Amino acid sequence: MKDTEIIFPHIDEAERIRRLEPPKGKINMVLDTDTYNEVDDQFALAYTLCSSEKINLEAVYAAPFYNDRSSSPAEGMEKSYNEILNVFSLLGKSSDGMVYRGSTEFMKNPYTPCRSEAAQNLVQRVRAMKDDDEPLYVVAIGAITNVASAILLDPEIIRKIVVIWLGGHAYFWPHTKEFNLWEDIYAANVVFGCGVPLVQIPCMGVTSHLRTTIPELEFYLKGKSEVGTYLTRIVTNYTKSPYGWSKPIWDVAAIAWLVNSDWVHTGYVHSPIVTVEGTYSFSTKRHLIRCAWYLDRDPIFADMFRKLSCINV
Repeated sequence: MKDTEIIFPHIDEAERIRRLEPPKGKINMVLDTDTYNEVDDQFALAYTLCSSEKINLEAVYAAPFYNDRSSSPAEGMEKSYNEILNVFSLLGKSSDGMVYRGSTEFMKNPYTPCRSEAAQNLVQRVRAMKDDDEPLYVVAIGAITNVASAILLDPEIIRKIVVIWLGGHAYFWPHTKEFNLWEDIYAANVVFGCGVPLVQIPCMGVTSHLRTTIPELEFYLKGKSEVGTYLTRIVTNYTKSPYGWSKPIWDVAAIAWLVNSDWVHTGYVHSPIVTVEGTYSFSTKRHLIRCAWYLDRDPIFADMFRKLSCINV
């Protein structure tokens, strides 16, 4: 198959914008996460599971990653899979039938999907939806390989989903060699280019503001719940120089937009193209996406701390 043969369904711009409005009621969601990559994915998954007043979490997909915490993308995915199960266990929640292994590699070109349980499950899940169902929110907080692969396996699914991706840097940043994006630039350009309703949550310049400290976690979370104590411990162990140190909890921003969009300030922009040099290229001929430009850090952490310290949801 050549990329010129891929034809994505047309979505009217007015319809795309309508679907990108913040959801008002409870939504159905799947989460795609490289949970063992850092320490922020664990916060995002726990926050999601404790926000059942707003989010019905249907499935969790393990995403690949490759850095000093894994020997390969495949091992990164497998470690993430096990860490997802760990977070469910810490919260006393069943993960039966909810967690799926993702791709063991990144895309090698922009038109060949990486087949995996996760990508296949997303396709099957969307195909089973009725025409009048509300969209499925696909939240990705790692390399977006699984989601892009699902779209390539069945481009028609873009008609029934909204993708929220924490990836790339703010548009004013000198480059966009951000970990989630740069690991799989092909997948990023598939998602940016296919026309799926997309909310982009950039990292440096936006979610880099979403920081916490060890003393803050010890005050609000440690000893308040099993998961709270665990999250405090993994953040504490993440640094060898804790004095004056803070840690961005990047991935929580994607969940926060769904919980209360007033906390995540967004606007419409033309969907970017990621260049091989690691920069953005723009064209006004491209479709619109929604992009975050500022976060209200305090209410996001306040809501998450309350939920993770009093596990009763």
